Amino acid sequence: MNSSAHPGSAWTAFAAQWLTLRRLRAQAIVLAFCLWGVCAVDFATPGLFDRAGNIKFQDFIQFPIAARLIAQGRVDELYDDRVLADGIRAIVGRQTSVYLRYFYGPQVALPFLPFASLSFLAQAELWVTFSVLMYFASIYLLWRFCRALRPYPGFVFLCAIAYPPLFHFFVRGHLSAVVLVCFSAACLAFLGRREWLAGIALGFLVFKPQFLVAVPLVLLLAQAWKPFAGLAVSAGAQLAATFIYFGPKVMRAYFSMLFHSAARPSTTELTLSSIQMHSLRSFWSLLIPWPPGVWVFYLLSSLAVVGIAAAVWKSSAPLALRFSALVFASVLVNPHLYIYDLLALVPPFLLLADWTLNNPRLPSCTTFRVLLYLAFLLPLFGPLARWTHVQLSVPVFAGLLWMLWRESTTPGHVGSI
Repeated sequence: MNSSAHPGSAWTAFAAQWLTLRRLRAQAIVLAFCLWGVCAVDFATPGLFDRAGNIKFQDFIQFPIAARLIAQGRVDELYDDRVLADGIRAIVGRQTSVYLRYFYGPQVALPFLPFASLSFLAQAELWVTFSVLMYFASIYLLWRFCRALRPYPGFVFLCAIAYPPLFHFFVRGHLSAVVLVCFSAACLAFLGRREWLAGIALGFLVFKPQFLVAVPLVLLLAQAWKPFAGLAVSAGAQLAATFIYFGPKVMRAYFSMLFHSAARPSTTELTLSSIQMHSLRSFWSLLIPWPPGVWVFYLLSSLAVVGIAAAVWKSSAPLALRFSALVFASVLVNPHLYIYDLLALVPPFLLLADWTLNNPRLPSCTTFRVLLYLAFLLPLFGPLARWTHVQLSVPVFAGLLWMLWRESTTPGHVGSI
């Protein structure tokens, strides 16, 4: 892992020399121990509430409530905030300050119907267990294609446990593992040269449509017609089936909520949401205290990101670089991305780490390794942006995308996926 490389600059050379396998393993062990030690202590209390008095797996609570409404024939109430609040109080058994809104399509609650008879905590524990299995299965399937990483299964597993977004996903009980499965399935399909199937896998992201703001545009601009067509057919078929099953009234309520959230995100987010987010919109909203200016900079920077990612995809660069650019673009342009959604970055971490090990003599490898290290770690320090007004993870993601573009213009890639 500590291969020699020609440094691109003095600071990256020093940092890359400092980031030895032994140090990285030690840091991963400490980080995993701290994160999951805190989780174990916090969740050790019996019952619904953790040691801090919060509901365990709090963000998951909306899905059993939505499934119960569907089972009771009350689908029209899915997007009624008062009904959701009443459902939360019924589960908790008392008045609570928890405020959630159901931002998902009605079809997302359908998989939870068979478990409606179970208690909320039992459903949440089952879902989190299944999601963790999906997380590690995705990592394993991708790792098998990473020849340079194969000698380090223990280290990859350790980093997977220590990844900060996994901790946040676990304690919240969110659906982010499904996002990872969609991107991982698409990557595996691309590796198998099944571009149409890859597009179908990406189309399943329609359940969380903010991830599909950038991806179709990148594929369209890059003239990647097969994956674009697969994505369009997959997403369109899911929306059509949902429309037929639930009817126009429910779908109008869903799209109305979605468009309102997109046009006025501040009205649907909590006060400190921006410090937990890691995309361009939250970056500019923290930095610029002027909403119109935020939208201008967000749109301009998003257009630049989409253009760069399209250029990388259209190049002759290895799939490791092209697919990583696609995922980073989807993350950066995503208008509503919390730390647990960064599970989507697992494929780029594996692909790019493998690529740098396969190309140790390239001058850019040291910079890639340092940026990957920072991209892995910095989301943990997101709350510092409350005082600094700079979400450091976002410039690092953008820096990685820029490096991918620069490398895609360099001929003669070898030993790469």
